[in-house]
Amino acid sequence: MSPRKAKKADKDRKRKPGKKDVAMEWIKSIVIALILALITRATVVQAFRIPTGSMQDTLLVGDFLLVNKFLYGSRIPFTDIRLPRVQAPKAGDVIVFEHPTEGKDYIKRCIGLPGDVVEMRNDVVYVNEVALDEPYRNLSSYVGPMSNYGPVKVPKGHLFMLGDNRHNSRDSRSWGMLDQKHLKGKAMVIYFSWNHDKHFPRFGRIGDLIR
Repeated sequence: MSPRKAKKADKDRKRKPGKKDVAMEWIKSIVIALILALITRATVVQAFRIPTGSMQDTLLVGDFLLVNKFLYGSRIPFTDIRLPRVQAPKAGDVIVFEHPTEGKDYIKRCIGLPGDVVEMRNDVVYVNEVALDEPYRNLSSYVGPMSNYGPVKVPKGHLFMLGDNRHNSRDSRSWGMLDQKHLKGKAMVIYFSWNHDKHFPRFGRIGDLIR
């Protein structure tokens, strides 16, 4: 190779990236970030907004939650395959799930596990004939048809779900037991809360763990 050609080749190697190269690097970075975000949302953690008062006062309309999807075994996107779960749902867990018939995401509290016998007598919940201590429960003075329910036995692979706002909740009393294949994840923490009536953030709720 002649000295002139060698010098030109060396200059080409040292050439700074052009605008097209920089743009391609940005596009690659954005695509990778989006793929990682989608994988994380599908299998690890997902944001969820409270649209109704069925879990009041534990959760208020306008609360924004982070949901742990990995805990119960995430479903691989576009399949019915679930990853191995870290732990099974427990009584008292606040769980996001896909409604069995409506296809929408719901959030309720797990009250009965497989094999449990659940009954309500005058708004008091009994599991296996033992009355539950429910400090989270929200009741009005109204006693309606859903104040008494059961007894029913929770079948294998299912859960009995109730809203904390007992007189304003559509739950297992109306649509039956929840098949665990519909589970999305356990609600963990409130990361933001917006009061729609006052158009102002509820700063005091931000960071609250969900129990």
